[in-house]
Amino acid sequence: MFGRDSEPVQLYRNCAAVLIPSGDEVILRKGTNGFITQALGGSFTVYVDGSLFRIDGGNADALGKDPVPPPQLPPEASREDLENLVWEQMKTCFDPEIPINIVDLGLIYRCETVKLEDGQYRIEVDMTLTAPGCGMGDILVLDVRSKLEIIPKVKRAAVELVFDPPWRQDMMSEAARLQTGMY
Repeated sequence: MFGRDSEPVQLYRNCAAVLIPSGDEVILRKGTNGFITQALGGSFTVYVDGSLFRIDGGNADALGKDPVPPPQLPPEASREDLENLVWEQMKTCFDPEIPINIVDLGLIYRCETVKLEDGQYRIEVDMTLTAPGCGMGDILVLDVRSKLEIIPKVKRAAVELVFDPPWRQDMMSEAARLQTGMY
C-alpha cells in the first residue's frame, strides 16, 4: 500500500482533516498514528486506519512539519509577474489522490487577471475535476482560492467549478501523461 516515500507520523495535536474521496470533514485526534503518503503543495495526504485524509498546510505543525511560506511579489512587479505567480500558485494545488498538480492535470480551463480601481487584482478561474462526482471538488476549489488570495496584490479570487467540456486524459500535460502512464 505504501511507497518507499511514505513516512510514519503521529499527530502532535487534534487536527482538522478531510476524508478522501467523500470530502467529509473530521477531526483526527492527538496521538493518532498513520503514514504521510503525499506531501505536495503544502498539504498532506495521510493514511490512518484504512482511510485517506487530506490535512491542510495550515495544520502542518500537527504532523511535525513546517508550513509553506506565502508567495512573495516585489512591489514593482508587473502584471505579467503577477500572472506568472498565479499559475505557479495553482501548481501547488494537488488532487489528494493523484501526485500531479491541477495545472498539469489540465483542470484549469480559464484564468484571468482583472485589475481593480484600487490597483489590486481579482483573479477569475474556471476549473474542473477528473470526475464530476468527486467529493473533493469543494476542497480543491477552496485550496485554489486560498492559495491565490495570499498572493500580494490579489484582493479576491473567484474560482468556479465547471464541467463543460468534460475533462479528458488528453488535457493533461505531456509530463503528467508520462508520469501516470496515460500517453
